[in-house]
Amino acid sequence: MQRRMAEPYKIKSVELLNILDEKEREEALMEGGYNTFLIKSEHVYIDLLTDSGTSAMSDLQWAALQLGDEAYAGSKSWFRLEQAVREIYGYRYVIPTHQGRGAENLLSQLKIQPGDYVPGNMYFTTTRAHQELNGGTFVDIIIDEAHDPAAELPFKGNVDLNKLESLIHRVGADKIPYVSVAVTVNLAGGQPVSMKNLREVHELCQKHGISVMFDATRCVENAYFIKEREKGFENTPVKDILKEMMTYSDGCTMSGKKDCLVNIGGFLSMNDEDLYTRARELVVLYEGMPSYGGMAGRDMEAMAQGIYESIDDHYISHRINQVRYLGNQLIEAGVPIVRPIGGHAVFLDAK
Repeated sequence: MQRRMAEPYKIKSVELLNILDEKEREEALMEGGYNTFLIKSEHVYIDLLTDSGTSAMSDLQWAALQLGDEAYAGSKSWFRLEQAVREIYGYRYVIPTHQGRGAENLLSQLKIQPGDYVPGNMYFTTTRAHQELNGGTFVDIIIDEAHDPAAELPFKGNVDLNKLESLIHRVGADKIPYVSVAVTVNLAGGQPVSMKNLREVHELCQKHGISVMFDATRCVENAYFIKEREKGFENTPVKDILKEMMTYSDGCTMSGKKDCLVNIGGFLSMNDEDLYTRARELVVLYEGMPSYGGMAGRDMEAMAQGIYESIDDHYISHRINQVRYLGNQLIEAGVPIVRPIGGHAVFLDAK
């Protein structure tokens, strides 16, 4: 039996939970139509639905809320968030949004024309929906093994370079506005992409003049897997691995509700000044002014602090090993799950 890793933090606050008996749980399930999204949270004792927006914030994040500058323009909190993104992820420009799907909407409208093709290593539901609403066609270019729940590979989220190159030759580079790379791949069970694969995808796209845009929602987890599994990175701090990862992209969409450790918020980042100028104009229609997007000043403060805290090696190691601990218990109990165990969740093999 794997030993449970001790938490690298102290808990300063507790919330009392409601514990239902078996009959009450059955009634709650029936009331929700056996749909986990329709069950009231007050009826749930251990909530394993998602990690999105559910994490507790740190003491420094709660303190940061008090520093929130709610000015309509030129907010100090906005400049702190912008600085954190530039410093930790390395992108030149940042557009704040209410959450990740707001960033996906902006990116899709700015980059996709009817008849375009958007290749990706699987997809997230809203990401693909925005791409298709703007006239694009999603093309899955992940390695075949990612579709096999039982396949054990260290980097099951890798892009199949042959699939990508074949698509480029078939439709032409001018019909591919960008390649969408998820790090990690949620739909495959939280599977990471290797640094070697990210580098090769970027080189191939550069050769054909195609942008690479990351879904960076769980990029810190991906960096930890590279440290753990890819030769040459075992002694490299997660923050340095993350910084190199991001150099193999031209921008990203981010849902701050995961790796940024906040309950709401997101952003769109890029290095292209023209794309940034157009994004600044479009964000006003859907989110808010470019200096707050869909977030309050206090949310931007908390997110900026969370970005710095998320790259602590002890923290991210504990987070991933906590998931692994649960997954291994399920394996030992004979419960079929997606393997290898991902970074943010254990996925049951429902079939």
